Amino acid sequence: MNAKSNTVSTPAPELTPMSAPRASRFHVRQPWLLALVLAGGMLVGANPFKPSGQNPDSTSRGYLKFKEILSYVDRDYVDSVDAEALSDYAIGRMLERLDPHSVFIPAKDQIQASAFLQSDFDGVGVEFNIFQDTVTVIASLGGGPAEHAGLRPGDQLLAVNGEAVSGVHMTTEQMYSKLRGPRASRVQLQLQRRGSPKLLNVMVIRERVPNSSVEVAYMVDNQTGYIKVSRFANNTYEEFKQALGDLHRQGMSRLVLDLRGNPGGYLDRATKMADEFIAGTRKIVYTDGKGDQYDTQTYSRVLGEFEEGPLVVLVDEGSASAAEVVAGALQDHDRALLVGRRTFGKGLVQQPIALNDGSELRLTIARYYTPSGRSIQKSYQGGHAEYEKELATRQRRGEYFHADSIHFADSLRYRTMHGRTVYGGGGIMPDLFVPRDTTAFSKYYRRLQSRNLVREFALKFYQDHQAELEGLRFEQFNVSFRVTDTQLQALSALAIRTGLAADAAGLRRAAPLLRSQLKAHIARIAYGKNAYYTVLAEQDIEFQQALRAIDTSTAQLTGN
Repeated sequence: MNAKSNTVSTPAPELTPMSAPRASRFHVRQPWLLALVLAGGMLVGANPFKPSGQNPDSTSRGYLKFKEILSYVDRDYVDSVDAEALSDYAIGRMLERLDPHSVFIPAKDQIQASAFLQSDFDGVGVEFNIFQDTVTVIASLGGGPAEHAGLRPGDQLLAVNGEAVSGVHMTTEQMYSKLRGPRASRVQLQLQRRGSPKLLNVMVIRERVPNSSVEVAYMVDNQTGYIKVSRFANNTYEEFKQALGDLHRQGMSRLVLDLRGNPGGYLDRATKMADEFIAGTRKIVYTDGKGDQYDTQTYSRVLGEFEEGPLVVLVDEGSASAAEVVAGALQDHDRALLVGRRTFGKGLVQQPIALNDGSELRLTIARYYTPSGRSIQKSYQGGHAEYEKELATRQRRGEYFHADSIHFADSLRYRTMHGRTVYGGGGIMPDLFVPRDTTAFSKYYRRLQSRNLVREFALKFYQDHQAELEGLRFEQFNVSFRVTDTQLQALSALAIRTGLAADAAGLRRAAPLLRSQLKAHIARIAYGKNAYYTVLAEQDIEFQQALRAIDTSTAQLTGN
């Protein structure tokens, strides 16, 4: 028997990012994402938008009133106005009165909003950082156009198609828009390369570039696999299946699944992933909307690749929406032990509605619930501004550092399949709480990160020691390389040159974390993404706690 019965009554809903969760230190930050994820989740369904017939007169009066006022403003206001921009603003403010995740996306922002959930794009295939207003190559994606054109780590991009991009306060989003473009189109890059007396002009032909959502998958030891999923995009399930199969072939018998910082995405990809872990025909998630139009129930239905064996899922305050669906289903069925901190708390489903001018309305049309009946949507009764500050409120009251700072009402208590107590109404609370690393909250550390100085120093170190690093295999590097006190002082000196005052106490406090991150960034440039995560794991307290917990996870979940 190689399949389970499928009792899904309607197509599974699909969600997009919904919040602005913290980018964890085990996750490569994408600055452009922070604005995008505020856009809210979405349900991609087959049902077209239909105006309600319950109150048509009130809707008509509101429409005519808005139309009349906009006409007066456009015609008679003392100064010239952009009527379309005013309309977009008014729509945005109207949606804020509904919930935090119903949003309007203007046509000019639609491409970027959609790109987050694509598993590939047309571009040059280069990873870059902006150091002190200079766009600098960190790595070329393997086999991509930039690698074929010979771009190297440390190359400084001065101009794209003759337009200056360094020294002109170029944003990350603007840089993306210049490097990406139609497949087979050409882009001229002007480079400054270390050791080269002349500027280099390189022609790159754009190609399709993979944008993987499974960040990394590797064997921690001879039996423990690790997979990190950064979002649920178009091809996430296929990438996950391939990673899971590869780890199985390497002898994996237990798994750590990392969903920290995962803001969500397509829900059907998430439920397919959950199905790989859940045996039998069991409910994974259900949605409940107005009437029954958007009511769905999604069940496990296939013979998964890892339905037995110890499983630990890492979550934190950046895990949201579809990531919470996976975590909640595995917890409710006592299939996985959850380790980390309380998740974001996003349980609203959005339907994308395409408008005539190319803009899009993402309207909340349902709530989703975990198998035990939990709604994990946190309250938004305090308004939009308070909702956006909720994660900061958690930090202020000490929730990131002390489990006893978290309180749930008895009315929100639910039971898992084996009778363990879980709670709804504001995120998924893990089974094993792990506080944040306090060294990450020193002012000096935050200032180093905000100026991108740790990555800049790592790149300079790589350039200065490139020949030595190329002579080492990663395994040799990982065992032998240590960031010294001298190198930390050199980092501090770099910071001083950029205007950041010296802070000896702050440097000492953050030293363990800085050593780990510097080594990881050097490994990323020299050996690739897997090396980066392998190094970070050694000092990642949440990851190390997950490894300690995995031996006893099965007993804790079953009560045996």
